[in-house]
Amino acid sequence: MNFAVNNPPKILVVDDTPKNIKLLADLLTVKGYSVVTAESGREALAQLETERLDLVLLDVVMPEMSGYEVCEKIRANPATAMLPVVMVTALDPSEERIKGIEAGADDFLTKPINRAELLARVRSLLRIKELHDRVEGQATELSDWNKKLELRVQEQLRQLERLERLKRFFSPQLAELIVSGEAEDPLKTHRRDLTVVYLDLRGFTAFAESAEPEEVMEILHEYHAAMGKLILEYEGTLEHFAGDGMMIFFNDPVPVENAAERAVRMALAMRERVKELTIKWRKL
Repeated sequence: MNFAVNNPPKILVVDDTPKNIKLLADLLTVKGYSVVTAESGREALAQLETERLDLVLLDVVMPEMSGYEVCEKIRANPATAMLPVVMVTALDPSEERIKGIEAGADDFLTKPINRAELLARVRSLLRIKELHDRVEGQATELSDWNKKLELRVQEQLRQLERLERLKRFFSPQLAELIVSGEAEDPLKTHRRDLTVVYLDLRGFTAFAESAEPEEVMEILHEYHAAMGKLILEYEGTLEHFAGDGMMIFFNDPVPVENAAERAVRMALAMRERVKELTIKWRKL
């Protein structure tokens, strides 16, 4: 197994016999592993609280707290639940394996320790842990990316909602510029050549005074909808409207090419559309 010399895997060796600790530590350090030690189960658990470990070699028979109990506590802690644990025992291997599996051990070594077997099992479990850590890291990155994506989607939805609200009062071009932050302050003083169109309905005042309010509102609704559609089509900006009167700007606040021509074409289209609507209104 290849690993960075400046960041070797760190292995905790737990045994109540100092001679056994030295033997295991010597076998591991000569291969480049970093080793920390503990002479009891309680000391081992304390090391797990302070050290960032990659594997535990855990003696089974120890005073006060057995290796099985230590292993169970390791598995019960979410921070160390996936930490590889190798039980080291001089007892009957078959019986100890069952107890070790129940406690959560990943592998077993029988005393006296075989050097080649020790190193092979350590390499194997460290490789598995490396893969697990990589998957965990990718899962964390994916989770972070999903959170960022959700925030971006929420922001885009807020902008779309804002855009739709602005479109009720401004042309789509101006609304999009405002949302994107690219529009200059419309209230800021500036000079620009404008084309202005004024329109109203001939005879509307007399009609409004004699007709029922419901009829007046129905006609105004259709009129505003039809004229508004044409204003957007020709890229004008509705500057002001009151009743049947409207004032439309061309070339401000959104610059457009051929402003005067657009205004004339829009006015002609409006006249034709009002003729169509007038035929319908006369039937009311």
